[in-house]
Amino acid sequence: MSTIAAPASLPARSGWFSRAEAWLDNKGKGAWIAAMVLGFIFFWPVGLALLAYMIWSKRMFNKSCSSRRMSPKFTAMRSSGNTAFDAYKNETLRRLEEEQENFEAFLKRLRDAKDKAEFDQFMDERAKAAKESRETEDA
Repeated sequence: MSTIAAPASLPARSGWFSRAEAWLDNKGKGAWIAAMVLGFIFFWPVGLALLAYMIWSKRMFNKSCSSRRMSPKFTAMRSSGNTAFDAYKNETLRRLEEEQENFEAFLKRLRDAKDKAEFDQFMDERAKAAKESRETEDA
C-alpha cells in the first residue's frame, strides 16, 4: 500500500487530509478536477464534497492551486543578490506604483466629472419640466 509523502513544507504529524490536499495542490488544478470527477463516479457525495471544498477554498477560480504559497508582492521585494538590479527593480516598482496612483486619481476625477454632468443634466431637465408645468397652469 503506497502512502502520499508529505511535502517538506508540512509538519510530519499532519493528517491524511492535509497530505492529500498538499499532494493535489502540487499536481495542480487538473488533479483537483480529476479527484472531483472520480468522486462523483464512485460515490456522488464525495464528488459533491470535493466540489464544495474547491469552491469554498477558492481553488476552483484561482489561476493555480499553489498561488497562495507566496504573494507576488513578497516575490517582487525579495533580493536577487545583485545590488544594481535590485536598485533598478525598486525604482521601477516605485515608479509603477506612482503611475498607478496617478491613473486611479485620474479615473476618480473622470468619474466625478461624469457624475457632475449627469447631475447637472438632471437638474436642467427638472427645471425645464417645472417651468413647463408653470406655463401650462398659467395658460
